[in-house]
Amino acid sequence: MYSYIIRRLAFGALTVIGVSIIVFLVLRVLPGDPLVALFGPEGFTKLSEAERARYMADLGLSDPLAVQYLRWVGDIARGNFGRSFFRAESVGEMILRRGPLTAEIAMLSVILSWLVGIPVAIVSALRPNSLGDNVSRFLSILFLAVPGFWLGMLIVLAALFLFGYRAPLTGPSLLADPWSNLQVVIGPAVVLGLGQAAYIARMARSSLLEVIREDYVRTARAKGLSRRPVITFHALPNALLPVITLSGILLGFVLAGSIPVERAFGTPGLGYAMFTAVSERDVFVMQNLVFLYAVVFVLLNILVDLTIAWLDPRIRYR
Repeated sequence: MYSYIIRRLAFGALTVIGVSIIVFLVLRVLPGDPLVALFGPEGFTKLSEAERARYMADLGLSDPLAVQYLRWVGDIARGNFGRSFFRAESVGEMILRRGPLTAEIAMLSVILSWLVGIPVAIVSALRPNSLGDNVSRFLSILFLAVPGFWLGMLIVLAALFLFGYRAPLTGPSLLADPWSNLQVVIGPAVVLGLGQAAYIARMARSSLLEVIREDYVRTARAKGLSRRPVITFHALPNALLPVITLSGILLGFVLAGSIPVERAFGTPGLGYAMFTAVSERDVFVMQNLVFLYAVVFVLLNILVDLTIAWLDPRIRYR
């Protein structure tokens, strides 16, 4: 077990290193000049060559790429994530202030996806090709096809015209003001959760249809057990193993999906910060947030692998 954990962590570390190199190089080769983003096109033209060189040196962008990369990795190891071009706060402060909102949205969306997707899958699998099965599959495909940001904008517009909704300027913490916090995160969580519920419902339905045809399920039914306990205590736990794997992967994708959804709702989370950084070409904010998202995604995949290996005794640690 311990050797398996060490190997998974080592593979995850190599993945994080590869992602950091890709993120660093991609942001350096993108078109555009950071000084243009910082001073604007007109202000950039007024700078002399000496001033441009001095500003680039102050930002650490005039050094060779290898030196910039090693300095960035060293700063991250020390907990220094740099500062925004346009704001007084550091990227680390931004993560601490905005990160809890995005984490709440991600967790609520996963919980909602299970609360919606699992019952739909059970009903659909127990009566395949029935009216309920066809309706659930239609809705699953619909929510898979509808972009989250578009659905979010529809909800915001409806709330604006019907209830006078206004986007929140700040995100109150869960402990300080639970009700206000819930009002901020519930919209993005519902939009992202419905999209995930479609994946969960389809995966759980397929897995449950496969499991209920197994010999041990037929044996339990032949011994006289009613349908409900057979499904609840025999078939469903085994059918949920691939759903757990999918949920871990979807939780990582929620971080990326939260960018347009948080922008649509005006939620001041990390997704909104990423959207703003991309719009302003705030290199250091983009670089560190993309790297943070990648690290979280890798850790989630490792956690899912270990959870599945612990839940399923058929899996051997190799």
